[in-house]
Order: sequence, then C-alpha cells, then structure tokens
Amino acid sequence: MGSGTSSWAERLHKNTESAALAIISPKPGLVPSLRLRTRFLLSMLVITAGLTATSLLLVRRAVEGRVRESIAEGLQNSVLTFQNFQQERESLLTREAELLADLPITRALMTTHDPATIQDASRDLWQLAASDMLVLADRRGVVVALHAKSSAFTRDMAQTSFTKTLDDEEANRWWYGGHHLYQTFVQPIYFGSRTDGSLLGYLVIGDEIDAKLAQEISKVAAGQVVLSYNGEILATTLTETQARSGSLRALVSGPAQAKPADVRLGDEHYLGTSLELSAPQATPIRVTVLGSYDKETQFLNSLNRMLLTLGLAAVLIGSLLVFLLSHTFTRPLANLVAGVRALERGDFHHPLDSRGNDEVAELTGAFDRMRASLLKTQRDLLEAEQLATIGRMASSISHDLRHSLAAITANAEFLCESGLSREQKEDLYQEVRAGVNRMTDLIDSLLEFARTRESLNPAYGSVCEPVRRAIQAVRQHPRHQGAVIEESLRGSGMAWFDGRKLERALYNLVLNACDAAPDTGGKIRVEIGETPEGTVIEVSDNGPGIAAPIRDRLFQPFVSYGKENGTGLGLTVVQKIIHDHNGKIETERRQGRTVFRILLPAPGDKESLPASGETLQAAERRDAAGGRGR
Repeated sequence: MGSGTSSWAERLHKNTESAALAIISPKPGLVPSLRLRTRFLLSMLVITAGLTATSLLLVRRAVEGRVRESIAEGLQNSVLTFQNFQQERESLLTREAELLADLPITRALMTTHDPATIQDASRDLWQLAASDMLVLADRRGVVVALHAKSSAFTRDMAQTSFTKTLDDEEANRWWYGGHHLYQTFVQPIYFGSRTDGSLLGYLVIGDEIDAKLAQEISKVAAGQVVLSYNGEILATTLTETQARSGSLRALVSGPAQAKPADVRLGDEHYLGTSLELSAPQATPIRVTVLGSYDKETQFLNSLNRMLLTLGLAAVLIGSLLVFLLSHTFTRPLANLVAGVRALERGDFHHPLDSRGNDEVAELTGAFDRMRASLLKTQRDLLEAEQLATIGRMASSISHDLRHSLAAITANAEFLCESGLSREQKEDLYQEVRAGVNRMTDLIDSLLEFARTRESLNPAYGSVCEPVRRAIQAVRQHPRHQGAVIEESLRGSGMAWFDGRKLERALYNLVLNACDAAPDTGGKIRVEIGETPEGTVIEVSDNGPGIAAPIRDRLFQPFVSYGKENGTGLGLTVVQKIIHDHNGKIETERRQGRTVFRILLPAPGDKESLPASGETLQAAERRDAAGGRGR
C-alpha cells in the first residue's frame, strides 16, 4: 500500500512540476528566455541605435544631395563667370591688336619689305605688346617676323596656322604647335585709313594657354581648372599626381559634360563640368572646371560625429533610465518567478507579494489561488488514491489467499481420508506445501513494500553468484524444469548489492521470462556485462513481447496479463529492489527479443565504498561527512 501511494504521489508531484515549468520555461526548441529587465535594455539599445543610424543616414543623404546641388550650381556659375571673363579678355586683346596695328612704327616696318629688318625691329613692338607671341605677315600672307616666349613654336608652325586663319578666321583663332596653344587676335595693317589706304600686311598677337592662365581662371571659377587641346592636358591647377589620373584623361577626352560628372582623382572626389572654347567643327579646345566634393562635405563628417555622440549619449542615458524604471516593474515578476520555482520544488507555501492593482499583482493573486487549489487537489487525490489502493490490494490479496486456502483446505480434507497410499499422501502434501509457498510469497511481496532502503545489507562482490542461484531456483520450479536458460558473462560484474534481495529480483525476472517464452523453442538468456556507468544485467526471452494494454504501466502494483495465478507484484518488487540499490531497470524490444536491462551503479573510490554490512545511505552520509571534514 505504501509503495502504490508513494508512486502516485511522485506522479502528482511531477505533474505539478511540469505545470510550474510550463510557466517559467520557454517552449521546446526556442532559445532560453531572457529576463524582462534585459529585454527592456536590449530593446532600448536596438531602438536607440536604429533611430540614430536612420537619422544619420537620412541627414547624410539629404546633406549630400544638397552639397551636390550646391557644387553643381557653383560649377555652372563658374562657367558663366569664365565666359564673361573670356569675352572681356578677348575684347581687350582685340582692342590691343588694333592699337598696335595702327602705330606708325608698325606701318614703317611693313613698308621696308625686308624680312630681316622687320624681324629685328619688331622686337621693341613685341615688348610693347607684352604678349606671349607676336607675328607679322606681309600682304601676301607670308610670315616675315615671329617672336614667341617658347622656341618650340617655329616660323613654319606660325605660317601654317596663319594660312588657316586667313582661310577660316573664326575656326582657327587657336594656334597649336610644339605642344603650345595660343589664342590669337589678327589685325590688318594699312597704309593710310582702313577704308582708303592700301594693305601692308597683318599683325597677330597671341596669349599662350599655360599654368598662369589656368591660375587666373581658377580664381575666377573658384575651383580647379584643366585646359586641354584635343584630349591633351596643356595646363592645370591640379597636382601632378592628380593630372596623371586616368579618370581625368577620360573626362577631358570624352564629350563635353554640360551637367556635373563624378570623377575621383587619387583619394579625392570631384564634380566636373566642361566648356568648349573652339568652334564646333574645329579641334576641341576645352576648359574643365572641377569642384572638390570632399572639401564641401567635411562639415558633414563633423555633423555625423556630433550625431553619433548624441546617439551614444541617448543610449547610455536611456539604458540607465530603463534600468531604474524596469526594476519597479520586474521586482513583482521576480517574486512571482521565485514562487513558481518554489512550486516546482514542491514548496506550496512560498511567500508571495500580491499587493497592488496592476496586472502583475492580479497574476500573482491568481497564481496563489491556483497553488492553494493544487495543494487541496493533491491532498484529496492522495486520500482517494490511498482508499483505491487499499481496495485493489484487499481485492487482490483476498482472491489470492482464498484461492490458496481453498487448495490447502481441500487437500487437507483428502489427507484425513483413510485408505490413501503413501504416494497419494505425498502428492496431497506437496499441493498443500505449494499453496503455503504461494501465500508466503504474496506476504513477502507485500512486506517488501513496507521496507525502506535502509533495510539493505550491501556487500561488495560479483553479481554472478546471485544470478546463478536465481537461475537454479527457476530451473527447480515445477512449471519450468525443462526451460532453456543461457548464461553469458562479460567482465567481472563487481558491484555493491544485497545478495538475497538481488537474487529475489533476478528470480522474478527469469521466472517472468520463462512464463513469456513459448512452450516450444523458448529460449531465455541472462547476460552480465560492464559499462563506464556500472554493471549491467540483461534478462531476455524470445516471447511475443509485452502486451500493449500493460506496456505503459508494467511496473505498477497488481498489473498482470495472461497469467492464471499471477499476483501482479513480481515486476513491482523488482523495480523497488533495483531502485533501492540506486540502480535503473528498463525494457526494450531488440532483434525479436524482450529485454529487461538492469544497471547497478559503478562503485566509487575504495575509500568511499560502504563497509560490509553498512547501508548505502549510511555510506553516503559517511562520505558527505568525510568530505566536509576534508
């Protein structure tokens, strides 16, 4: 009775523990849940970091777009400014060429018709003009004098360029030769007035497209300037490394960019736009203005740093506030979780604080009421189970005892009759003795439930001896004298055990296997082995297996199936004996055989083993005390 009630109490406790775990544990397969305070902090961190990052991206995109528009607008204004500057410059140089052509000294030189005299005497005129190039040609278009700052530009180059200028003046006002480019202004020289005088020749002055001009244009355009002729860079305000960049050469060689185009020169990002200075059909002469995108966005980086600092400050301050505020909300929940964990351990009286009017207080009150209801239900069910167990036990015991007593009474009456032979009396005596043995076994099984684990008398030795005694006892049983029982030993099988009780458990298992094996061809096998966990004893048979109706409650008391005289206590006694030895018993179906597997725990160090006659619990208490002493 005690064992059945205790088993039911354990199941009820497990159900209560499962209910408590369902409240405080996550669903299977999920990551273990975090504390609410940690969730608040992580949520605050994620939200603040996300808002900060989003703000940075939005501000950066908006500012980048505005900076790009500003640079593009500045480049367009620079191009317009340069065009105005170029028109004023061309007007000034045109007027200068007209004044030089009307000077008396110029007319006097051209009337000599002597190229050598004109070449020598025109030097003073060149110095007066203060230009990069001065050319004089006679009225036939033959160059008679050339003065230029660079000797690479020869008279033949000047003659070729001048001839093209006379043919198509507007298209050839740019003279190129010897890697030098000049913007020229041509004026005819007359003897007399321009309307009535005779043509003496031509005067040409030119300004070279060089670094000095690029610097002047850069000041006007407020950016970097590149001057190119047919894709060849003639002058620029960029560094030498930037001027050699392939991106720059692709920009000046490609079609003119009316809209700003992106170009990266070294480590710096520019926006560039181009302006054609030559006529559409002529060799392209281009001025390219570049605005630094990186310099314009330097303030954006400082703005990003400021926003990042503000974001980090917001994260830290927000986390601190959430930590302080979350304590107010999570403290009642922590108290409730502590109560749930106490219920998991079987403590129904853990103090709970249900003060307040919020949802947590309501949940705590509901949990307290549920806990009280569970405690009351447990007590009621325990009482009901005790009564039911007593009823089942009384019914089973009365049936078994009545059956045995009936056999004893009948055989005793037969013994009183006269005229019986000695053999007949012996048979009746054996029947009486068998009935008494059945009653004794039943009483011993009932007494086994009343005994506690402390009744064990363990000794250290091999389990082979109790196994052999159990097999021998089964072979002497009247029903199984011809049973085929095989033995297999692997290892020494050393363990701590109570020999008498282990023999009783093994006897019940082997007898049960013999009952389950078929009458013809039945084979029972008992194997002993060793594992790192301890000594293993397996009892198997080739019977049909455990019946489905009792498979889930095989070790419960009074469970029997298919046995005419079974009490339903054999396997229950086996389980209790093995559990008293701190061991385990399991069943499985393996290769057409039903296997009962017993595991006796491996012995510890020699010093921690219980002495002969000492109980396992006493040895554990001795080890614990010794550990504390050490």
